[in-house]
Amino acid sequence: MSEDKTSISQEQSYQGIGEFWDSHDLAEFWEQTEPAEFEADIRFAATYYPLEKSLAAQLRSIAEQHGVSAETLLNLWVREKVTQEESSAHAA
Repeated sequence: MSEDKTSISQEQSYQGIGEFWDSHDLAEFWEQTEPAEFEADIRFAATYYPLEKSLAAQLRSIAEQHGVSAETLLNLWVREKVTQEESSAHAA
């Protein structure tokens, strides 16, 4: 954490801050807060497709073996398949 920032919790680690807020309510400290401004890029969007429960379990297991998330593995596989399909469509 940056030293020029202050923390209501006065904790030194993210874990300590998390533990502090697990047992406190922001309403207790509302007067100590300041408005914050930030920008968010909302152009990214995810589309969800249903997956059979057993297939999802297999995907999670394989992803774990490869050390990646199921979402990452699924995206890699779908991208690979789409690329193959586009290549065969252009060859025809």
